[in-house]
Amino acid sequence: MDDPTDRPARLLREAGLRVTQQRLAILAALEEAEDHPVAEDLLARVRSADETVSTATIYRTLGALEAAGLVHRLSFGGEPARFEMAPRIQHDHLVDVDTGEVIEIQSDALAALRRQIAAEHGYDIVEHRTVIRGKRV
Repeated sequence: MDDPTDRPARLLREAGLRVTQQRLAILAALEEAEDHPVAEDLLARVRSADETVSTATIYRTLGALEAAGLVHRLSFGGEPARFEMAPRIQHDHLVDVDTGEVIEIQSDALAALRRQIAAEHGYDIVEHRTVIRGKRV
């Protein structure tokens, strides 16, 4: 079985990226995140374990991790970008317009409807990003 403490290092190696303490700390913080943190949130979380991590390191590393396909950048309108580990299962996001809370949703019905609509236009879906913005009632 895969050692969860070695997973960030393995992901970096498989992506062809150098394994550094700072990259490991950033990946570990993203893997542990139960939310979709902005870069500043990640900086605070990583600095609690490694005070040498700078704002520039966070942004540079997030760019490299995104380019390698390990991390997804989520943009919701004019809000700061949020980040998540590249999902193993495609999902959509529901954003509360009042609080900014981001909720992951997985819906077989929505996935089937997406495939149906794409097929009606002669396409297969390669990737999708659905963001639903709503207000709690």
